[in-house]
Amino acid sequence: MIPEFHRIQSLPPYVFEEVNRLKARLRREGVDIIDFGMGNPDMPTPSHIVDKLIETARDPKAGRYSASKGILGLRRAMAGYYERRFGVSLDPETEIVATLGSKEGFANLAQAITGPGDEVICPNPAYPIHAYGFIMAGGVIRHVPALSPEAYLSGASAAAATGRPKVLILSYPSNPTAQWVDLDFYREAVALARKHDLLILSDVAYSEIYFDGNPPPSILQVEGARGLAVEVNSLSKTYAMAGWRVGMVVGNAKLCAALARIKSYLDYGAYTPIQVAAAAALNGPQGCVDEIRGLYRARRDTLVSALARAGWEIPSPPASMFAWAPLPEAFRAQGSLAFAKRLMEEAHVAVSPGVAFGEYGEGYVRIGLVENEHRIRQAGRNIKRFIDRELGLAQTEVAPLEAS
Repeated sequence: MIPEFHRIQSLPPYVFEEVNRLKARLRREGVDIIDFGMGNPDMPTPSHIVDKLIETARDPKAGRYSASKGILGLRRAMAGYYERRFGVSLDPETEIVATLGSKEGFANLAQAITGPGDEVICPNPAYPIHAYGFIMAGGVIRHVPALSPEAYLSGASAAAATGRPKVLILSYPSNPTAQWVDLDFYREAVALARKHDLLILSDVAYSEIYFDGNPPPSILQVEGARGLAVEVNSLSKTYAMAGWRVGMVVGNAKLCAALARIKSYLDYGAYTPIQVAAAAALNGPQGCVDEIRGLYRARRDTLVSALARAGWEIPSPPASMFAWAPLPEAFRAQGSLAFAKRLMEEAHVAVSPGVAFGEYGEGYVRIGLVENEHRIRQAGRNIKRFIDRELGLAQTEVAPLEAS
């Protein structure tokens, strides 16, 4: 008999799986699903990056193991990016670890620094690994509502004052809420961390997917931040390299050393040609980043307009590759999971239910900007018919009551 596994049992049912099973069934039945559910870039990786991968892969020595913290050339390229983009000078030897994507970096960092019962202040809603990386490591999560950055900092301050948390998690631009913050927010966060002796893990995987001329800052721009904070970043969205699995953890040298040590037991670095190509992405021409950003901006504008025509007004996201949309009024009582399933079955449009990101995500869905504009407009037409049918049914149901 196979025993129960305690660590697995501590994880809740994965809400995304329920949605994915429905999506798979409908596709087997021949239904064309317009899929906004997963934040998976659909555009090609820029050609000069692919060319560097191919060139390096032809080296007979390319298939050897790589250092788990990343080749020096890639870590230097990451340092160069931080210097150009944020004016932050980092030591590639002690303040940068190349990771197998930002998700792996975050989860392994949680393993490295968390002891049983350690308290962690986490935004809710949040990307699932922010909480569950620490839960799997034995930590205790203090969920703080994060429907605005100001509310989150206020709640984090209260949580820090009433317990003994060790870590404060930040994530801006936010997945799933698409919220953006300025440097003053990070100054307040660093002051809070100093007051309560907290470490800060800041996830900035969407640092280059921003709109309206407002590039997100880095917490490492704040004086003294490197004494208590690291930033988790990624090439996945910036260069359409999600499947390549290249990320970074940068900042506080002690935290980077802890991550590098645990990674040395758990993995080797990514395939060396991937790392060389990633360095070429960071060091090479950045026009491709502008093009990718522009593509997301156009999709954002098309989505907001298409849904408005469908009778579903949603906020225009300032950053990230997502829209965080309150449920249409006629569907709010149903909840986000039921709405997402109905939308897929009846409008053939897939979105992520807000409750999948935490209890405070209820009442919302996350919409990924991962279909082209033609498909977005088609989704808007499908959703309009769906909403119109629902409103028509509702009017039919109340009409006899009004007549009586």
